[in-house]
Amino acid sequence: MKPTPTDDPNATGPESLTFTLHGTPAPLRDYAAAQSRRGRITMLVILAACALPVIASYFTYYVIRPQGRTNYATLVEPQRPLPSLAQLPAQDMAGHSVPLTTLKGQWLVIVVAPARCDKACENNLFLQRQLREMMGAERDRIVKVWLVDSPEPVTPAIAAAVSAPPAVLSYRVDRSALARWLEPERGRALEDHLYIVDPLGNWMMRTPANPDPVKLKKDVDRLLRASAWWNRPKDQQ
Repeated sequence: MKPTPTDDPNATGPESLTFTLHGTPAPLRDYAAAQSRRGRITMLVILAACALPVIASYFTYYVIRPQGRTNYATLVEPQRPLPSLAQLPAQDMAGHSVPLTTLKGQWLVIVVAPARCDKACENNLFLQRQLREMMGAERDRIVKVWLVDSPEPVTPAIAAAVSAPPAVLSYRVDRSALARWLEPERGRALEDHLYIVDPLGNWMMRTPANPDPVKLKKDVDRLLRASAWWNRPKDQQ
């Protein structure tokens, strides 16, 4: 009897199977992570693009052309950003809470005065209006703001004056909280100055007390020219 393969002691058994592992493709990039990274990069680029014009305007005004510049108003260093509603509670004259940060995007000329608005207050409101009108074609880039730092009612005559087009944006604020943002010249009161805030929302300039309108106009005119490509009138945004 012939031995079967399984009976043959010299048999090596069934033929061995050999498996060859080929290299597998590299794992695909995590799409969600890639999208997140691209989103962050895009956001940073947009933020840089928004900040660049104002930064460039300051650089042009204060660095490139210093030899011909003698600014009349005081430059605030470091600049102070518009406070949040929690930092400086503000209400419009109808009593609605309004964050002052909503004013970003334009050049602001701010007057501080109590509601009774004495002669000095009237003079500053007039200067604020006059300064804006002196800017000619650029005047719509300037927003007039009155921060009312007392609780009593505004007199009808003053209310009518500030509401005449282009109206002054008026907000009631707490004086002590306001003093943590704006600061007068040493020996002066908050009401003695006008305060200029740039389109990024930074308080960056303070006028002298009883400023000369012609000299102040030169400062504001330089700022508007240097930032001509930055902000636009509200109705064009």
